Amino acid sequence: MTKQTHDTAAHTDTIHTDLAAHTDTAHTDEPHATEPHTTEPHTTDSLAHLDVLVSGASVAGPAIAFWLSRQGARVTVVEKAAALREGGFAVDFRGDVHRTVLTRMGIWDDLHRIQTDMGRQTIVNADDTERVDLPAYLMSGDVEVFRGDLSELLYERTKNTVEYVFGDSIASLTESATAVDITFDHGAPRTFDLVVGADGLHSHTRRLVFGDESRYLRFFGYYVAGFDMPNHLGLDRTARLYTEPGRTAMISNYDGAPDRAGAGIVFESEQLAYDRRDSAQLKRIVADKLRGMAWPHVEEMIAALDTADDLYFDSIAQIHMDRLSKGRVILLGDAGYGATMGGIGTGTALVSAYVLAGELVAARGDHRTAFAAYEAEITKYAKGCQKISGNAGPFFAPQTKKKIRSRDRAYRMLSSRFLAGFFKRLTEKAASALVLKDYGLAGESAPTALNRHP
Repeated sequence: MTKQTHDTAAHTDTIHTDLAAHTDTAHTDEPHATEPHTTEPHTTDSLAHLDVLVSGASVAGPAIAFWLSRQGARVTVVEKAAALREGGFAVDFRGDVHRTVLTRMGIWDDLHRIQTDMGRQTIVNADDTERVDLPAYLMSGDVEVFRGDLSELLYERTKNTVEYVFGDSIASLTESATAVDITFDHGAPRTFDLVVGADGLHSHTRRLVFGDESRYLRFFGYYVAGFDMPNHLGLDRTARLYTEPGRTAMISNYDGAPDRAGAGIVFESEQLAYDRRDSAQLKRIVADKLRGMAWPHVEEMIAALDTADDLYFDSIAQIHMDRLSKGRVILLGDAGYGATMGGIGTGTALVSAYVLAGELVAARGDHRTAFAAYEAEITKYAKGCQKISGNAGPFFAPQTKKKIRSRDRAYRMLSSRFLAGFFKRLTEKAASALVLKDYGLAGESAPTALNRHP
């Protein structure tokens, strides 16, 4: 998958909205498991009576496994892919709440060691001359990493105390008064006390427990695609974006690799009917949307698309649910309140994992009390982060030339050093809109008084 930024629109669109107010953003047949070691110096036994199944090994799943295993719970993470997913979009963290949770996890310094160090991103004209230059601090937050690198970091921190089962998926869940009986696509049936659905925007766990995705997914009239391509522009941790009404093409380099770049497109569309597993069909859709654009580099993008084996394609959409739990099953991260892009989803997932674990400890493992408290703490915060992603499509790919000019004027204001502090506070507003409780979790690595609140 191309290494494009996924959360950028959250910050730029927030600023665009607030400016208006201040002046007239692989599956295999054979599952395999990694068996946990039996010793871990920082665990307690406060949740030692719980067996927990987590569905999904991207970010939210390993994050909740990190905290629960350190409280003594026996945690199994099941992942339909055959291994950890590499690459992926770049994700960023910003503000005191994100920083506090990452510091308590003990990974704040690690993230800085693997950060992208992404530089400027430039909007260009059809002849590739520069039109607007965007400063790095607005687009990359306090620290930015690739989703795949973050997933690997969390896996390394949990593999000794958590059982990971790759190449398998939940087939059915049957809840009794005391447990949840699980059948798997490949593995033998097992029984767990609790189930955490952390399997993303198109969550299989959510479908099994809460019903079809169509009941919860809200389409916003745009699609986004990304894939790898040769770095024919010689980019070095920079990006170039070209916009026509209703569509924006972009080429970026986030990792400094001299030969590899990421191609992407955001385009306006009615809701399309397609098979998410049919790569050839998805490539035809993307190629059709790229054709005819006046930017000279689009032809190289189409040529690279033809041979790409890492195409990411999805609608720009959000998940909206009235509740996040049902019985002994709870949704975490994008599965419960996700947005395709711009909703600070990765930071929200890590914060939410910390809160869920904390509430389970506070309730001594009573899932009814803990799940209710988790929803009370997180719902407003998650919806606030999600809300700012609602205009990500129109902001990346405005519908008219007039709206493109308006967006570019906002971008120019973002580049003002005089207003830099003001803009930085705006980009952090939603991410910091939570007062974190001090749960006293085992494994915390720092003092708890790091976060300020608006």
